[in-house]
Amino acid sequence: MKKSLSWVFFFTLIILSRPAVFSHCEVPCGIYNDEMRFTMITEHIQTIEKAMQQIVQLSKESSPNMNQTVRWVMNKEKHAEEIQYIIGQYFLTQRIKNPDSEDEQAVERYLKKLAHCHQILVFAMKTKQTTEMGNVEMLKSKVAAFKKIYFEDKK
Repeated sequence: MKKSLSWVFFFTLIILSRPAVFSHCEVPCGIYNDEMRFTMITEHIQTIEKAMQQIVQLSKESSPNMNQTVRWVMNKEKHAEEIQYIIGQYFLTQRIKNPDSEDEQAVERYLKKLAHCHQILVFAMKTKQTTEMGNVEMLKSKVAAFKKIYFEDKK
C-alpha cells in the first residue's frame, strides 16, 4: 500500500511540475494571425519601456525598494524573452519561408526579413541588459521596419 501511494505521489508531482506551454503549434494548420503577433510584440515593448522607467525611478530614491526593483527587472526580461520567442518560434520557423534560389528578388526580400528579425532579437537582448531607452526606440524601429516588409510580401 505504501509503495503504491509513493508511486501515485511521484506521478502526481511530475504532472503538476510540468511547465505550461503556450505557443502556436508547428503543425501546418494554416491558422495564423500575423497582425496579432505584431500587436503582442508592441505590448511587450510598452511593458519593457514602463519597466525601465520604473527601475530608473526606483533607483533614484534615497532608500530604494530593492524587491520592487528586482520585480521590474524580472518583468522587463520576461517581456524581452517573449519578443525573442515570437520572432524565433513564430516568424523564423513558421512564417518566413525559404525562397526559390532562382528568384533573386525573393531571395533579397528573404534576406531583408532575416536581417530585420536578427536586429529585433539583438535589441530585445539589449533591453534586457540595460535601462537605456535608446534600445527601446531601436527595438520599436526595427519591429516597424520588419512589419512593413513582412506585409508588403503578403499583398
